[in-house]
Amino acid sequence: MQLIILRHGKAEAKGHKKDFDRELVEQGFEQARKAGKLLKATGHLPGIVLTSPLVRARQTAETFCEAAGIDGPIVQPWIASGMHPETALSELKAFAEHRRVMIVGHEPDLGDLIAWICGGSVDLPTGSVAALELIPPTPKGQLVYLVPPAIVD
Repeated sequence: MQLIILRHGKAEAKGHKKDFDRELVEQGFEQARKAGKLLKATGHLPGIVLTSPLVRARQTAETFCEAAGIDGPIVQPWIASGMHPETALSELKAFAEHRRVMIVGHEPDLGDLIAWICGGSVDLPTGSVAALELIPPTPKGQLVYLVPPAIVD
């Protein structure tokens, strides 16, 4: 399985709303649109998109799917802020029939997941896209690509 990881786009500043309710700003919507168009153009679309229930992640996932021309995302509570890498890999087993699975979530969780799988350190800016090739049944894999938002432009 190839695991595609998309960090939510740029969102409203902390403090004005509850963290759960923070929405994307226009730049965040644009980041999600560009990521969707990029993966479509390169033939790397996921078969399914799973998203955190937090508003900014859902908006990112929905915008990505619309731009990519694929089915909308499925909300998964385990992707919310505070996701643990072992939990993610355990939950992803339910989607093993898909060649490519995308999760849309948050930092530091996504960077921790990549680091845990690949044995390194990763910081994902908002709007970044990464892909990992998982090597089942082990929790190991390799980084296939990491695209920061500036390159997507």
